[in-house]
Amino acid sequence: MARQATNKLLQKAKKSKSDEFYTQLCDIESELQYYPNCFINKVVYCNCDDPQVSNFFRYFRDNFQRLGLRKLIASCYREVENNLQANQNAYYCEYEGDNIPMHITQFAGNGDFRSTECIALLQQADVVVTNPPFSLFREFVTQIVHYNKQFLVIGNVNAITYKEIFDLIQKNKAWLGVNLGRGISGFIVPEHYDLYGTEVRINENGQRIISTNGCLWLTNLELNLRHKDIDLVKEYIGNEDKYPKYDNYDGINVNRTQDIPRDYAGLMGVPITFLHKYNPDQFEIVRFRKGDDDKDLRINGKCPYFRILIKNKRNI
Repeated sequence: MARQATNKLLQKAKKSKSDEFYTQLCDIESELQYYPNCFINKVVYCNCDDPQVSNFFRYFRDNFQRLGLRKLIASCYREVENNLQANQNAYYCEYEGDNIPMHITQFAGNGDFRSTECIALLQQADVVVTNPPFSLFREFVTQIVHYNKQFLVIGNVNAITYKEIFDLIQKNKAWLGVNLGRGISGFIVPEHYDLYGTEVRINENGQRIISTNGCLWLTNLELNLRHKDIDLVKEYIGNEDKYPKYDNYDGINVNRTQDIPRDYAGLMGVPITFLHKYNPDQFEIVRFRKGDDDKDLRINGKCPYFRILIKNKRNI
């Protein structure tokens, strides 16, 4: 019930466009440790982050020298109420190390990442690292890709099912980061948010934390772990009854990544969580979700939850 409740809150936020879920420093540190050489002499842009409260800004500022950054930029959004004059509290800051004064500039507009002002900052950057609004995730990633930027961002795990995101993964232009689900310990939410379920807490700083196993990191930063083979221990021959064939596609269904058979050369439908272990050197992603009739894959008339059709390159 707790899992359903916390995921329900994230889905409710997406529908209402209440996107104030702030990433904890511990989760940023946990993920960023796997990219030690990806920021050397780079300009990092945190474009959904108020420098006064953002843990992304805090992480990169505190580790500026160790990571070898050239520059850190952070910008924040401020809602303009009643269509009046733009709120001058929207601003961005530029940090180039402790020996250079931090430069703070007010936006003429509201600091939306899609604004002309923020796009101009984006064009200066090499890497974008942030927690973008869940309701605008596909638009956010599409913009970054359009401007040919590297990125590391947090999103809902269902983002994998978006056509724009899946296409990037299939074309090996993006992949999942290291931490997924319960590997992300929770988000800080404002006082006015309702807290659902039992997996909520107040931390030592009085912040309200929602824990969820429904999120992931998405990136195009090189990650050595993604080239590690999945250890296949199951076999298809002799266990055919455990791998039913689809009604509308020439392939077998595999319910769990650890059950992928090592001796099957044809197409296999695996759960979307397979992407967390996906090695592009070991497997080919063929298509997503649909059978030959362009309808969801079916087994005896029933549709399993979203499946990714893959082929083992080692068996070709």
